[in-house]
Amino acid sequence: MLIKKLAIGFIAVITMAVVAACSDAANDGSSDNQQGRGEVTIELFNIKVETANQLHSLIEEYESENEHVKINVTTVGGGQDASSALQAKFSSRDEPAIFLLGGLSDVEKYSKYLLDVSDMASAKAAIDGTLQGATLAGTPYGIPLNIEGFGWMMNKDIFERAGVDPDSIDSYDTFVEAVETIDSQKEQLGIDAVFAFSAMEDWVVSQFSNHFTAPEFDNDVNVAYEAAELTFEYGDRMKAYTDLMNQYNYQPILSLDYSTSVEELFANDRAAMIHQGNWIVPSLNSIDETFTQEKLGILPLFTDSDDEGYISAGPSWFWGINKEKDDEVVEESKKFIDWMYTSEKGKERIVTDFQYVPAHEGYDADAITDPVSKEVYEMLLDGKGRIWAHNQYPDGFFSTALFPEFQKYLGERITWEEFEEAASEKFKEMR
Repeated sequence: MLIKKLAIGFIAVITMAVVAACSDAANDGSSDNQQGRGEVTIELFNIKVETANQLHSLIEEYESENEHVKINVTTVGGGQDASSALQAKFSSRDEPAIFLLGGLSDVEKYSKYLLDVSDMASAKAAIDGTLQGATLAGTPYGIPLNIEGFGWMMNKDIFERAGVDPDSIDSYDTFVEAVETIDSQKEQLGIDAVFAFSAMEDWVVSQFSNHFTAPEFDNDVNVAYEAAELTFEYGDRMKAYTDLMNQYNYQPILSLDYSTSVEELFANDRAAMIHQGNWIVPSLNSIDETFTQEKLGILPLFTDSDDEGYISAGPSWFWGINKEKDDEVVEESKKFIDWMYTSEKGKERIVTDFQYVPAHEGYDADAITDPVSKEVYEMLLDGKGRIWAHNQYPDGFFSTALFPEFQKYLGERITWEEFEEAASEKFKEMR
């Protein structure tokens, strides 16, 4: 009898446990399916090392609001070969769901994987023309990361102490005069060199070349992308800037990396100029928050004319989404990118945390906090910005052809004519 009662009791307990488990499962399903959706993991490949911390913080906030989503970030850049690292990801079938595209050559390279983003809220909110750099045959395949501008980033305090008014630099010749004036006072100014051009970095060399190739390609992204050859129409002016820079640069120029150039020399008042863009603002702020507000400025380059100087400005990179991933991963990737650029929380972080110049509508321009980013934005609106032509070079051209040949010239191993000939020939071959 006792055994029978125990058996009945045991069955009752098991029954109650099963009912409770079913009830819990039903409740989980009704609460936005959090348990079932907890499997969605997004792999994101980032190359913007200077805003990696901001990206992680933004993702943490997004994940707190979307507990069913986990976003893992891989960041490669700042001296590492990001392009090769991304290629390796795809070659090993470890491809990310979200990754950055550098231009139309990247779009074509990864076209098999790229999602048409035309129906996304972040694509519809993009400022007119900013999707062009990731659009093939009328179809956009990337969401613009931001607007970035680059040229000679200067320490205005050093210029002023040397008696040089940046506003007086209105031609290549006056730029040369400013460089020579600053160099003549190096000891009094406490600087190591006028320039700290990081010629060890292939991407820095590529961006430098942009000032001279953009006008050759009529300042048009599609013309640059479809160009069958690079003739160095403005090669003489590129040589003049290169020789000037090399003469007054921190040496050895060939081994000067990004970190030393930006974070050690420039940020610590040991160099008056570097060739960089407004993306260095977060890095500078992490060292000295007053630097960007009080010292940082940007100077244009005079390439095809001495009447007008130009910086290079426009969408720098584009977020691509891998359509070959599972449907739920693709959908959650789209939602994350849309949230980043169109939600109020996302927009606030883009301007205040990342300190980006937005490439999307619906932002308050007055919220751009650092003077240089505002200047980049204003120069772009005033038509004083050149396209990112270097992002339309043939795949691999800048790293395997332009960069090594440019280094050879800096190292006096070849003449400028030989540099142009070698780079032009490689451009044709690789196109």
